[in-house]
Amino acid sequence: MKNSRITSRRSFIKLAAASTVAASTSHHILASELGKQDRPISANDKIRIATIGIGDRASAITQTALRVPGVELVAVADVYDGRLIRAKEVWGNHLFTTRDYREILAKSDIDAVIIGTPDHWHAKISTDAMNARKDVYCEKPMVQDLSEGHAVIEVAQKTKRIFQVGSQRVSSILYQKGKELLAAGAIGQLNMIEAWWDRNSAIGAWQYSIPPDASPQNIDWERFLGHAPKRPFEPIRLFRWRNYRDYGTGVAGDLFVHLFSGMHYVTGSLGPTRVMATGGLRYWNDGRDVPDVMLGLCDYPQTKNHPAFNLFLKINFADGGGETNEFRFIGSEGVMTIGSNVTVARKPRPKEPGYTIDTFPKAVQEQFLKEYRAKYPAGKPELRGNSVETYSAPSGYNDTLDHFTNFFAAMRSRQPVIEDAVFGFRAAGPALLANLSYFNNRIYEWDPEAIKIKGEVKPQASGSK
Repeated sequence: MKNSRITSRRSFIKLAAASTVAASTSHHILASELGKQDRPISANDKIRIATIGIGDRASAITQTALRVPGVELVAVADVYDGRLIRAKEVWGNHLFTTRDYREILAKSDIDAVIIGTPDHWHAKISTDAMNARKDVYCEKPMVQDLSEGHAVIEVAQKTKRIFQVGSQRVSSILYQKGKELLAAGAIGQLNMIEAWWDRNSAIGAWQYSIPPDASPQNIDWERFLGHAPKRPFEPIRLFRWRNYRDYGTGVAGDLFVHLFSGMHYVTGSLGPTRVMATGGLRYWNDGRDVPDVMLGLCDYPQTKNHPAFNLFLKINFADGGGETNEFRFIGSEGVMTIGSNVTVARKPRPKEPGYTIDTFPKAVQEQFLKEYRAKYPAGKPELRGNSVETYSAPSGYNDTLDHFTNFFAAMRSRQPVIEDAVFGFRAAGPALLANLSYFNNRIYEWDPEAIKIKGEVKPQASGSK
């Protein structure tokens, strides 16, 4: 296997036509140049951030955000006092901490917020933050309900704040490479995409740990509930909120939306025109009211970049295997897979279609062959040109770091990011529509340009029961 290391994203080796039946090459992708600063960052040029909702995921991405030069964490908010204590243990006693996120938005020395709350708070805190002149990095999905999406877009456009959804594939050098290869015709005409995420562990299935000290005294239960239905204190609902439709969006909002984001970026698609989903609660019967297996089918329309194609999605928490997450872009000339690396397996179509004439009379066979060879002259054996090329990121590559690098670069330049509110809603919309299809047992027609259910004036709440 031939290995060639390249020195930048822009200097990828051009996809070469193979001349052997099975050629294989591998290339390494070096760190993305997208979003690098044009000037040094001085000590008085720091971006001051706060994280709202500092659970496991938000803690991890906050640590990643702080790896970007010139970024400082100054405040955190959470409804569980234990997480505020832990934040000071990790990042220092200088942190401003509060249960009430509005106290953070009122502070003039905070430039941006990371929103890591349960999904049912995303739209409210995002719009409040932008109206308070804060830039926003909001974890996916952008909204919990379809009815919230356009309001977030309108506020982002009105306030001119930098707003980025936290689905990091949009900034990944692997997905950038996939986008380039697809556009270059590496697999011919795209006709179908398969995407799946098998996550088969207790933590992967959202069986998160519950602190033994959880109590009404150290948890602001009413603030956690927000606009969700009122109910007595039940800490499992706070610490395992993804399991409940009142606060989360199930497998579709947690994982389908990642797949939609990455696929829309690679293809340039705005979204599907039809969405349907099925599945069930197969193994994790722990009181949750969302499925642990979901299958989705989507129809994508023809665009200037691609003919129409179909998308198959699969999320599985129920079998006993490990964790896998991949895309397969299936084209007329090959298959491109994006997972831990990018692989293009090319199988160009033969020039001759072949023939099946054995059952014809001999004279008819001879006439057929004469006409066939006039159109396809006999010559040397055809070399199909099958090949496999693999592109990999460098060891330790972190696409979330690139995503934050792009976000902070946009804050400095005031230039828009790729995964803005419009992009974010175009990814969240069909994911939430998959929930509607599953729970309401029907197929939905979608308008990807208007970002709404076809024929509806008022968007339908995607948490409807």
